Amino acid sequence: MEFFIVYLLMSFFSIVIVYITIHSLIKAFNIAINRREISKQKYRFLVSSSILVGLSIATVLPFGYYKLVETIW
Repeated sequence: MEFFIVYLLMSFFSIVIVYITIHSLIKAFNIAINRREISKQKYRFLVSSSILVGLSIATVLPFGYYKLVETIW
């Protein structure tokens, strides 16, 4: 039971960290587009690729945590 709680907490905090990182990147991209430092096409590409990478990391990372905690326990 405590193994499951540790696994859930690790997964939750990693997802929160990934969310905060992606949110900060998107805010920086918004600032860049408002200052006309990047084009709209580049903005769309950067935002969509950031979201895609963040989602893939958030889905793969818990499996890595599961294997890590399983070997330690």
